Amino acid sequence: MKFYRRIAPVKAMTFDLDDTLYDNYPVIVRMERELLSWLKHHHPAVAHMDKADWFDIKHQVVQEQPELKSDVTLWRLVQLKQAFSQVGYDDEVAHAAAQAAVDVALDWRNRVDVPQQSLDVLAELSQAIPLVVITNGNVDLDRIGLTPYFQQVLKAGPDGSAKPAPDMFSKAQQFLALPSENILHVGDHLVTDVQGAKLSGFGACWFNDMNKNVITHAKTRTLPDIEINDLQSLLALL
Repeated sequence: MKFYRRIAPVKAMTFDLDDTLYDNYPVIVRMERELLSWLKHHHPAVAHMDKADWFDIKHQVVQEQPELKSDVTLWRLVQLKQAFSQVGYDDEVAHAAAQAAVDVALDWRNRVDVPQQSLDVLAELSQAIPLVVITNGNVDLDRIGLTPYFQQVLKAGPDGSAKPAPDMFSKAQQFLALPSENILHVGDHLVTDVQGAKLSGFGACWFNDMNKNVITHAKTRTLPDIEINDLQSLLALL
């Protein structure tokens, strides 16, 4: 554990999920692969589209509706509906097909194995202080077994703009009814998590399990208060 600043006593923690409590990259790779396979099998009209084509539509719809960046599920729904519309589906059929595809994507997206160490750390922390989720993602905590550890779950889209915007940090602070400096946010991303937390007055703990250098990292906007490479280290802050 490295300290870059002195921090106030930690009376609550907020957590990012993806790539903090579990490795999300292989989950997303598999989900995209399985969704593409499903689309090719169930909708021959879009079978010619490859990953680059889908990315182009994703980029196109967010250019037209920038607010979609804060709701990844809705963003995918709009992307899929746009693709189906472009190949001639009428509006109702395009929407139904897009929703079915989103359901497939969410099923694979929630096939997450949370490491036992993460569960053990959360169990011990949650016995001592309140914990809150602040995520830009769309994982279902019930599906992956994390619900029992958190008193509140805040997701970008339904609960406000995506991190580093202050919306969800503000909601977490209001829910916890604590001064923001007594809340430590834990996350892997130097912009959405570290910068977002500091802009909202939270303590910022950077989860760095990839041995990156915060000083030379291209995404560093501000130093975290604490850097850890193992979630177990958080227990020392109780």
